[in-house]
Amino acid sequence: MKFQIWHIPIKAVNSYILRAARKSDEMLEPYDGKLSRTVLRRESGSNPADLVDYSALIKALGGEVIHIAAGSDDHINAMDMVENYGEGKNPVIDKSEFILSLFEQLDKKGIGPKEKSIIDRCVFLVYEDYQAGGKLPTLVVLREKLLEQPEKEAKNLALELELFTNGSLNAFAHKTSVDTNNRMIVYDIMDLGKQLKTMGLLVITDAMLNRVTENWRKGMRTHVFIDEFHVVFENEYSASFFNSAWRQFRKRNAYPTGITQNVEYLLDSIMASTMLSNSEFVVMLNQASQDRGKLAKMLNISDEQMSYITNADAGCGLLKYGSSLVPFINRFPTDTKLYQLMTTKPTDRKTK
Repeated sequence: MKFQIWHIPIKAVNSYILRAARKSDEMLEPYDGKLSRTVLRRESGSNPADLVDYSALIKALGGEVIHIAAGSDDHINAMDMVENYGEGKNPVIDKSEFILSLFEQLDKKGIGPKEKSIIDRCVFLVYEDYQAGGKLPTLVVLREKLLEQPEKEAKNLALELELFTNGSLNAFAHKTSVDTNNRMIVYDIMDLGKQLKTMGLLVITDAMLNRVTENWRKGMRTHVFIDEFHVVFENEYSASFFNSAWRQFRKRNAYPTGITQNVEYLLDSIMASTMLSNSEFVVMLNQASQDRGKLAKMLNISDEQMSYITNADAGCGLLKYGSSLVPFINRFPTDTKLYQLMTTKPTDRKTK
């Protein structure tokens, strides 16, 4: 899983875009003609789908790759917060909601009203202590604050958090240890594993919110690409946080792009479906039969137009721009340096 954050001096702002395209391997991919950016994926349906390795491309363009995984030396502080963070007047309230979404990932049964109150209280206490000259807010410090509380529920929450602070899955528990000032950054969490992947997606999204906010204050536009973003709609808190993040991206001069392997997840989520239906720019490649009908109803696709996303060849499909639907062919030339940097086909990768 990869995340890229690009920023350029602001000249003209058009509209935000959510782009989705699905191939025979059931992968959704971004397409950005304005940036001449194409992501290539494995074509053979008999092989497991490979996520694009953006690292080579970004490094060739002078960007930074941040590798986040259990045991990695790269750390992102889940409690980092820049000036003007969040949507309201009190940024700590927004950060508390984000931390609640992280705790939802620790226990799939969810957290009850008591636990929510305790977490919210402790988040505020951690930032109050910091403003008074205390420790830098991190998940480690938050766990310490939980242990100081009198309720037994607080002790249970601290125990749940232990693996992700003092244990082997502490990638987001310490001070940020990487340089995030490059104009082109990839947050690579592909190797996080199942236990940390959704949490990683949330933390990186929050980190990108911080960067988008900083760029916005400087009058700069940011391009954000989020892969496998359907994962955040698996529970209420993460879905709510991501929905808020998406709004903030748009309000703060960022162009967010959502990429997913699973259209069905989006169509089953009210929040995700709303984001998709409100998108100005959608690219659809070959679609599964169970998804075509839902997409047709949502995007007003006619039976004739549906033929362009039914058993479509690789690189061919249907583009929605505003109220217009246009069939397209987008076959990337294989004899280019960009193709060599982006391809995941084993036969082509040998020539790299």
